[in-house]
Amino acid sequence: MTNPSKTFINIAHRGASTYAPENTFAAYDRALSMGISHIELDVHFTSDDHMVVIHDDDVDRTTDGTGPVSGKTLAEIQRLDAGSWYGAEYAGEGVKTLAEVLQHYKGRFHFHIEIKARDAKPSLARRTIDMVRAQGLKDSVTITSFHKHWLQEAADYDDVLPKGWLVPLGQGSQWDDSIIDESKKLGISQICPRADITTPELVSKIRDAGFAVRCHGLSNEELMRHAVDVGVDGGTVNFPDKLSEYLKASGIEQAK
Repeated sequence: MTNPSKTFINIAHRGASTYAPENTFAAYDRALSMGISHIELDVHFTSDDHMVVIHDDDVDRTTDGTGPVSGKTLAEIQRLDAGSWYGAEYAGEGVKTLAEVLQHYKGRFHFHIEIKARDAKPSLARRTIDMVRAQGLKDSVTITSFHKHWLQEAADYDDVLPKGWLVPLGQGSQWDDSIIDESKKLGISQICPRADITTPELVSKIRDAGFAVRCHGLSNEELMRHAVDVGVDGGTVNFPDKLSEYLKASGIEQAK
């Protein structure tokens, strides 16, 4: 199928994370150097209620520390090295607060902020939106999550920012049409299916229900091409340069 969309949103997943350690300034800078204008990032609470940009519930995989993010203070998180695991040249890259990322890249990126932490205490979505408002970025942020309660909290608190539900939860899980009905009740604007289950028929079904379709899980070039070819509106990818090349070759404009 030829993509019916005239544009495609190329979102650097945790930055250009194939080429630099994820969710660091190095990865975001790499995306900028590729001409990318959208990035995805992840937020968690520290034990002293600061919002930090890191993907996992714990720090083990992407830093030189161990233990849950929610069990550490901001000061403890800031002492961690978030770059050496990827390569010696990135030693000293740190875990940033959401405020630091937004301030540093304001005016240069549209931020797709994923609310993580399934079991965090309430207010993570509200606090994220407060930060976005304080930075004057309501036109440059999309809120996403796998977890419906965060989207409900966001929707109840804000009716301006676009919001997207990453579905279904868990590798190997399957689509269910009830997702569309639940999304209508949530009052969100995007449904974000996993690339490997996305078909032209599913894209049409979601779009006909009034939602934008943005894929996640474009984990290899085959799935990247598949997402473009079935006609979705955008997707998160670790190698946004390769997506840019494919969009150009397909005659599809990269959304600004």
